[in-house]
Amino acid sequence: MNDTLTETDIQAQLARLGTLRTAIAQAIVGQEAVVEQLLIGLLAGGHCLLEGVPGLGKTLLVRSLGQALELQFRRVQFTPDLMPSDILGTELLEEDHGTGHRHFRFQPGPIFTNLLLADELNRTPPKTQAALLEAMQERTVSYAGVTHSLPAPFFVLATQNPLEQAGTYPLPEAQLDRFLLHIRVDYPSEREEHDILAQTTGTHSAQVPRVMHGEEVLALQARVREVHFGDDLLNWVTRLVRASRPGENAPAEIRQWVKWGAGPRAGQSLVLAAKARALLHGRLAATREDIVALAAPVMRHRLLLSFAAEAEQKSADDVIAVLLRSVPFAA
Repeated sequence: MNDTLTETDIQAQLARLGTLRTAIAQAIVGQEAVVEQLLIGLLAGGHCLLEGVPGLGKTLLVRSLGQALELQFRRVQFTPDLMPSDILGTELLEEDHGTGHRHFRFQPGPIFTNLLLADELNRTPPKTQAALLEAMQERTVSYAGVTHSLPAPFFVLATQNPLEQAGTYPLPEAQLDRFLLHIRVDYPSEREEHDILAQTTGTHSAQVPRVMHGEEVLALQARVREVHFGDDLLNWVTRLVRASRPGENAPAEIRQWVKWGAGPRAGQSLVLAAKARALLHGRLAATREDIVALAAPVMRHRLLLSFAAEAEQKSADDVIAVLLRSVPFAA
C-alpha cells in the first residue's frame, strides 16, 4: 500500500473509471454489461473471450477501448493458414554492408502491443492457437532461445462465433483456462438497436476521447489487489469452485452434468474479478454481490459438461446457477 496516497487521490482514481465508461459510450450503444466485464478484465490484469454472432460490434468495442485508454491496439484476423510467426514475429537475416558480417535480427510480430484483438480465434489450427499460451500467461515471447518481454499493460481480447462450426478448431481447455472471463455478447434491445441505426447511418462519426494512459491502467491494476476480500467470501469462493467438481460431496446435478470441474485458477480469477468489480463500482471491499455477478463469466468456460447435460440441453450457466443455489454463503 502506498502510504502517501490520500483518500482524495483514491477517489480521483475511481472517478477516472467513470470517465472511461462514458468515453466508450460515445461509440458503443448499450452493452453495459459487456463493457463492464471488459473493464473488469482489464483492471484484474486478465484476458477476455468474447462470444457472439457477427455484427454486434465486438471489434468496434475493443477498438474504442484502446482509443479511450490511449493504448497501442492491433487486430489479427485468425485464419486456417495463419502461422505462429505471423503473430509472434520472425528472425530476419541482415548484412552489414561495411564489414560483410551477417546476423539475425528479431522482428516483433503484432503480439507486441498493449491491446491485441484476436478475431475469430477458433478459425486457426491448434499450432497457431498455442502460440498465444506463453504470451497470455507469462507476458513473454520465446523465440530462438531468447525471451522477449511484452509491453505493459498487455491485454488479449479474443472473439469467436458460436454459430459457424465448419472449419473451426475448438479452443483446448488449457487455453480457455488462460482467459479470465468468457463474455457473452447478446443482441441489443429494440431501443438500443434503434439508436445504433440512427448513429451509424448518418454523417456524424462518433469520436472516442482519450481519457487514460497506460501508467494509470497499471496503477489501477495495482489498486485492485489492495481491495479487501473477507475470509467469509474467500471460503465461499473455495467451496463454490470445489463443488463444481463431480464427487461424492458435489450436488446431484453436478455429478450428473459435469465431467470435469473448474481448477484452482477459477478461484483465483473469481477473487480478482470480484475485487475489480468492487473498484469499478467505487468500493474498496468486495461483496457477495460481486461473486454472484461474475460466477458465470469466470467459470462457464472452465467446465466440461457430460453427455447427459448435452442430452438434457443444459449449459454451463445452468450448472453455475445450481452451484450458487446449492452452496450457501456462510457469513
